[in-house]
Amino acid sequence: MPLISVTRLRVRSVRFLPAFLWYSFKSNQQAKQAQGNLASTIRAAGKNVFWTKTVWEDEASMRSFMRSGSHREVMPKLQNWCDEASVVHWQSERATSTTWEEAETAMFTSGRFSSLTHPSIAHQNHRFN
Repeated sequence: MPLISVTRLRVRSVRFLPAFLWYSFKSNQQAKQAQGNLASTIRAAGKNVFWTKTVWEDEASMRSFMRSGSHREVMPKLQNWCDEASVVHWQSERATSTTWEEAETAMFTSGRFSSLTHPSIAHQNHRFN
């Protein structure tokens, strides 16, 4: 069964946006070319909030992507650039991507909050803004 991976990130300052957007583009291109990737998309949602949604053949493919290239390079930077960061994964019966509505529901009900250097009050309280 395919694995869906969704992230929600809020960049804490506009000064980090250019680098964040560059790495987002590079990581999305990397995902689209990665072995086992079935779909990859990014969207902006509100002030400095960005979502990613990827579909993978299996967890091993997703983990291989996470630990390589631009994605691996940007992960430590996000701890400083973002004041909100969360992720959710689930197995899907469908080989196609889920809707953004389904992704949001999964995030808001089952999302895991990441460790950040400068978390927002909402993030500290495990709430979404």
